[in-house]
Amino acid sequence: MDSSVSKGSARAGLALGAALLSAALCATASAAAPEVAGGGTGTAAVAPARACPIVYFDLGETLVHTAADGTTGYQPGAAAYLRALRERRVPVGLITNVPSSWGATDAERAARLRQEVDATWRGSTPFPWEDFGARVLTPRTEAERKPGPTLWQRAKAGSGRCLVVHQAETAEEVRAASAVGFVPYQVGRPHRPAFLPVRLVELLDRRSPA
Repeated sequence: MDSSVSKGSARAGLALGAALLSAALCATASAAAPEVAGGGTGTAAVAPARACPIVYFDLGETLVHTAADGTTGYQPGAAAYLRALRERRVPVGLITNVPSSWGATDAERAARLRQEVDATWRGSTPFPWEDFGARVLTPRTEAERKPGPTLWQRAKAGSGRCLVVHQAETAEEVRAASAVGFVPYQVGRPHRPAFLPVRLVELLDRRSPA
């Protein structure tokens, strides 16, 4: 490999890490009590349970993809990434638009979302809904739909003093999340990791307020 290309890649990696840590340090903290992390499925982890940071995701075209034939499955790398976070006991959540008519509460709308996704799911590895627990935030009214700030504000208010991360596939969403105080990451961009590297998530954990 050309040495200049190698050095350029290294500098880009360092710049990405520095930018993420800088964003984390600038993130504002809510005074609400932290939410207890939900349990996960899969391989048992030896790492102790943690409360921070909390990694939120958009769902469609971030973690899952709906094909032209209507079937739904994982985005490339998403299953392995969620498994890596689970093994390190990093709490995860979803911030996703669904019709507000799907239920009167987040729990009801999340149940309908799960039903819709599972009904079209392909592949032998199911989507790990248990990992997300009660951290599935959906619009209570059509006015709350993203890219409006309400869902991110609700997620941040429910995360106590934890730093919060948001990963989504569009620049519009990561900008909106950043404006509310999230550490943002746009997934699926060329020449960058598909998702925010787990090692950087763990560094953010060390920067979380006590």
